Amino acid sequence: MLSKVDSQEMMKGINLSAPAVFILLGFSDYPQLEKVLLLVISIIYALTLMGNTAIILVSYLSLKLHTPMYFFLSNLSFLYLCFTTSVVPQMLWNLKGPRKTITYIGCVIQFYIALGLGSTECILLTVMAYNYFNVICRPLHYGVIMNPKLLKQVAAVAWISGFVELTIQTILIFHLSLCNHHRVDDFICKEPALIKIASVDTAFLENELSIFTVLCVVIPLGLIVVSHGCIVRSVPGMSSAEGRRRAFGTCGSHMIVVTLFFGTIMSVYIQPKSQYTQNHRFNPVVQIEFSCYIS
Repeated sequence: MLSKVDSQEMMKGINLSAPAVFILLGFSDYPQLEKVLLLVISIIYALTLMGNTAIILVSYLSLKLHTPMYFFLSNLSFLYLCFTTSVVPQMLWNLKGPRKTITYIGCVIQFYIALGLGSTECILLTVMAYNYFNVICRPLHYGVIMNPKLLKQVAAVAWISGFVELTIQTILIFHLSLCNHHRVDDFICKEPALIKIASVDTAFLENELSIFTVLCVVIPLGLIVVSHGCIVRSVPGMSSAEGRRRAFGTCGSHMIVVTLFFGTIMSVYIQPKSQYTQNHRFNPVVQIEFSCYIS
């Protein structure tokens, strides 16, 4: 048990006010990798900007590509442009020099945009799976089901709902009292990393994060798997070998994107609580004070 004096000393390491800046640790322990990462990420970022911009322009300018599939693909490309632009420039700036900081307002904006776009992508990928299901399994009704009006409505719902549900979560996260070191063990302002440096009990936020993960990750992924399962069952019944090849090719590319995206998300958000709340195993207040003090 800690004495009252010890607890008071530890409380000196806790800052209950909003910090001016956060320190993004990233690869700070491996400075020899930073120059390499700077070059590699810069190249990938440039290719991402050019590739997704090209997809949007071609899809818009070519009348032959005014189809539901390319409509959603354009939305996905625009989402990737927004996401990389909200994260990568700050990451490159931190890799370039010794300063690894981001302002408090910048952290709030980055957190909100990145997580909001992630939620939107979950919905868009689910809708795209439903679109492929209708193309392959219900071709005679496809034109009626996936009409232009419905496409715009679904896209609007995906974008709006992705950010609306993040508003409360962002407010809760950035009203936490934080340890005074403000060191975020990540490249970007991400919820598990911010929870880890909280100086208060975060059990409520952890439960809220679990519910958010189920709603935005587990359920959409389940719907995508079911849609592709129905497609796999129906493809062997196609009379055309070319049709079967195109169906598997289209769904295969979609599943690659789904696997990469949801695999990354689940590696971050679906994990034992002990990995990002290891300081809260016993008495929450004492453990929080101790974690802030030793940091």
